[in-house]
Amino acid sequence: MQYLLLAAVVLLVALTADWGQIQRAFLDPEVAAAQFPSVLSVALVNTVTFTLLGFAFGLVLGLVLALMRLSSVGPYRWLATGFIEFFRGLPALLVFLAIGTGVPLAFPGTFLNRYVTIMLALGLVGAAYIGETIRAGIQAVPRGQVEAARSLGMSQGRAMVTIVIPQAFRIILPPLTNELIMLTKDSSLAFLLGSTTAQQELAQFGRQALTQYRSLTPVLVAGACYLIITVPLGILVRRLESRTARSR
Repeated sequence: MQYLLLAAVVLLVALTADWGQIQRAFLDPEVAAAQFPSVLSVALVNTVTFTLLGFAFGLVLGLVLALMRLSSVGPYRWLATGFIEFFRGLPALLVFLAIGTGVPLAFPGTFLNRYVTIMLALGLVGAAYIGETIRAGIQAVPRGQVEAARSLGMSQGRAMVTIVIPQAFRIILPPLTNELIMLTKDSSLAFLLGSTTAQQELAQFGRQALTQYRSLTPVLVAGACYLIITVPLGILVRRLESRTARSR
């Protein structure tokens, strides 16, 4: 019965929809062709660049935060916890505005390069999540391995760097890849900082083309380019999760 109802709804939509108007509004081939090659050579490249910059900064800062959270020194734990809770609770949009607009206002004469601003905004938000992910991965490594390393004469720091952290990263690769996907989408907030044509990422590129052509086709083209990045990463996450499950 449910299949019949679904078929009836699909048939009703197919018979009543104005497919010519839908094509002009969403799938205009001439408008789609006009987006190339700029949507790939400029917008897609900028999106990937912004994402990698933010992820690299967030990964380094996240590792530091994870080690601080696990530290026996109280102030380190408090600082790391405060940072994580603060940036996990803020929308990424506000972080972009605070760094892109607030920093120059608070410190007159300060100029942050556009790439540095985007790296800081994405990295600060990403580090709050990555730090907790790395902490969980470190705690998932059996404590007996650290004790065995210490019994062989290794210092606590060396055991952490050479034994615990490499194993933790193997454990947390799937959630780290998910965080990379999230940062890819958050990079669309770079439009808040303003941009020239050569600095546009996918969302800004699609938005400007939308106003130019009065068609949603450029938005769909930009969305397809996001899928070029996120779908392979999603497949990678599933494969990593399957491999981790088999190894366990």
